[in-house]
Amino acid sequence: MRILRLAVEGFRSLADVEWKPGDLNVVIGPNASGKSNLLRVLELLAVSARGGLAKYIQKEGGMGPLVWDGSADSITISSKVSPLDPAKDVARYSHTYELELERLGNSSAYRIGRELLGNFSKVESGLKEEPFKILERLPHRAVIFNEEEHGFVAPEESIPEEETLLSVAAGPFPKNDEIPKYQRELASWSIYQDIRTDRDAVIRQPPVTRVEKRVNSDGQNLVSVLHTLYSGDREFKREVNVAMKAAFGEEFEELSFQPAADQLIQFRLVWKSLRREQSAADLSDGTLRFLFLLAVLANPAPPPLIAIDEPEMGLHPSMLPIIAEYAASAAARTQVILMTHSPALLDAFHTVPTVTVVHWSEGKTKLEVRSGEELAYWLKQYTLGEIYRTGELEAIG
Repeated sequence: MRILRLAVEGFRSLADVEWKPGDLNVVIGPNASGKSNLLRVLELLAVSARGGLAKYIQKEGGMGPLVWDGSADSITISSKVSPLDPAKDVARYSHTYELELERLGNSSAYRIGRELLGNFSKVESGLKEEPFKILERLPHRAVIFNEEEHGFVAPEESIPEEETLLSVAAGPFPKNDEIPKYQRELASWSIYQDIRTDRDAVIRQPPVTRVEKRVNSDGQNLVSVLHTLYSGDREFKREVNVAMKAAFGEEFEELSFQPAADQLIQFRLVWKSLRREQSAADLSDGTLRFLFLLAVLANPAPPPLIAIDEPEMGLHPSMLPIIAEYAASAAARTQVILMTHSPALLDAFHTVPTVTVVHWSEGKTKLEVRSGEELAYWLKQYTLGEIYRTGELEAIG
């Protein structure tokens, strides 16, 4: 399930934007242009599918800080995604999910004003006025539809006013296979921002032994994921070893996971010329971040969407081509979105990604995808990073 089109109104600086990303995306722009808000709206969608919308909005300080200029009456998000079954035709079987959060007066409170999941293909082609609906939510009314478009109305008291119908639809309603599939896909979107690697971070501590195959959004379960995949998947182990040797040379030998007290595991790096292994507590921030990026991008079963803020942070420039290579490889299995300020990272891609330029004008964020003949012309003469340095990427129409 990949985003084909994302439209947002009224969310922070995203007052009115439309975005059509590709499989491998690099999003660039100056500080305070709104790049982080694009990540946050993706995070909001994922959280809403998990049933955590109320806590998320409370944590953000309520609706006031979330709506554009503190004054918008609502937040509206529409996402069109590729079919859940990748073998199906995109034009006929894509899904559109629409969500509107209504602010209640000038307060921090809100309610779900509208929610719709359906197939809009016949509407978009002019063959039908209404989409094929899978679920629909209006104030005081929630309906699930079966394959014959027969509706099943939920008791009003069974649907929390502040949580999405999508997040609870598997409970009080008759079975509709599309709903739990879509909910699981959306809920598993992985958005990575502000990964802590300081000396007190959990990521540096020995974790309790447990099976974990995906890195959490805060990155703090990295050691558990590395232990699970490195010990249990030969191809993942090979990929990590190749990347570590490319970054650190032949001195790198392997990752090691040793039992510690009380069912804990101790993660260590083994070097050929050193007797003493390095624990997670001893590693540099850059090494931990490099391992984090490998665990995310080389994952054999990635989530349907991976978004990473400033992957270049803390990394030596020689590591950037390795990360670019793994990001391009991951994009064959999932949708990858990288937010960056780094021309060196742009230069590191052998395959040109979909480049989105973000800029801020009159209090609003603008998103512009750079592609077409003019970009191709510039790339015959310069690298993508060089075009970024000159400012021409902002000028290309």
